Amino acid sequence: MGKLKAMPPRVAGMAPRVRAMPKVADRFYQSPEWAEARRLQPNKWCAICGSTKRLILDHKVERKDGGADLDPLNLEWLCLPHHNTKTAEAKARRARGGR
Repeated sequence: MGKLKAMPPRVAGMAPRVRAMPKVADRFYQSPEWAEARRLQPNKWCAICGSTKRLILDHKVERKDGGADLDPLNLEWLCLPHHNTKTAEAKARRARGGR
């Protein structure tokens, strides 16, 4: 028996009713202390590739994993692609239950 090609589906797809919440920056990253740490942190280039474009001051040991908030030894500059990769790996490791 062949397929009916001329008959459209009876139920159309439904639009999602719930939207994702917008991402809101942690208050810590808007504090004067964090602004001062960013200003004082030397070597404003990516610690991995040396890029000077789109830099983010990153915690080597993430705050969620017990890293110190303002310790200069726990901070390094990363370009956006390297920061996103490092953060995604840390998030996946936490999801697996590792540290």
